[in-house]
Amino acid sequence: MSKRKYLTANEIDKILLATRQGKYHLRDYCLFKMCFVHGLRVSEARQLFLSDIDIPGRTIFIRRLKNSLSTQHPLFDDEIEAIINWKEQRNHWRGAESDWLFLSQKGGPLSRQHIRNLLKTYGAASGIRSHPHMLRHACGYALADRGNDTRLIQDYLGHKNIRHTVLYTATNARRFTTIWDCHQKKRDMLFAEEGKNTDG
Repeated sequence: MSKRKYLTANEIDKILLATRQGKYHLRDYCLFKMCFVHGLRVSEARQLFLSDIDIPGRTIFIRRLKNSLSTQHPLFDDEIEAIINWKEQRNHWRGAESDWLFLSQKGGPLSRQHIRNLLKTYGAASGIRSHPHMLRHACGYALADRGNDTRLIQDYLGHKNIRHTVLYTATNARRFTTIWDCHQKKRDMLFAEEGKNTDG
């Protein structure tokens, strides 16, 4: 049996809650919140710059890697709050004068391994086995669950090939919720008709 390769919304909430126990919880909460909301790969998250963020304009520039399409994304209320909280703390860190959004204790950008270890730690504290790419997949599935068009999800995640996006919409259980509606309506009409004939 293949293992699930994404996190559910409930699991993400638990991991974000677990970051409150972390030493640098404002940074880590903001990091993993943005990884999920924007479907970021580890390398994309660690290479975010302060200059990519326009809080008054409520946008962020997402610089995609792996030959994916870079684009502007909207910023949402809860992540804007997380960014502002982290930036206030960040001002007192070594390397605060740099343009890196997420700083390490040494003042440089977080390493890929450090991000992986952080998520593993918070996942374990929540009883969840996780790795960073599961956040990107979680974003894709969450967007599909909300009924978004495959092409829109493709653009949002920066996929050049729509075959990578179809995975999210093709396996989305919610798209099947009305599959029996037409059949049920026909049965209801048939029973209603039979009822009339019996009464007559």
